[in-house]
Amino acid sequence: MRTLAFTLLSLACSIALAATVYRWVDEDGVVHYSDQPHANAEKVQVHAAQTYKPSALDTQAPGGGGASSAAASAPYRGCAIMQPQDGQNFANVDSLTVVVQTDPALHQGDKVYVTVDGQALNGGNPTGAQFVLSPVDRGTHTAQAQVKDASGALQCQTPPVTFEVHQNSILNPNNVRVTPH
Repeated sequence: MRTLAFTLLSLACSIALAATVYRWVDEDGVVHYSDQPHANAEKVQVHAAQTYKPSALDTQAPGGGGASSAAASAPYRGCAIMQPQDGQNFANVDSLTVVVQTDPALHQGDKVYVTVDGQALNGGNPTGAQFVLSPVDRGTHTAQAQVKDASGALQCQTPPVTFEVHQNSILNPNNVRVTPH
């Protein structure tokens, strides 16, 4: 992996310097790139880097608010529950952290609401992007989150995540611990 990263970095530097690039495969099948010619090396055609210059219209939002206000109102490309992961199993946990991620980052004024098994957490108030669920009952659970703006309009909803919690049974004598007095 390091070799690949180094090779790509070397290639990128070569492109930036607009140097000639040579490619060859050694006896072990490893592909090499260099700015120096090598036996059995082939010359690689490197195209000019693609560039972009924003115009004045791209940098100003209507009303002269600037680029930052335009970016802040960009719609979410997605949102997901990162923790717990779908299908994850937990054994003997007292609490569980639910982590929600949005793309792009959560906009100012927007709030995250998490439900577990259809019931709103935190008394129906926003939970934030990270919330500790405690206590955690045994069984299979489904979590889902919604991102709402200041007016309460839905901006993004995560796919449901199903996870399972296993707890020791007090009915099983092997699980009961007796401490001597």
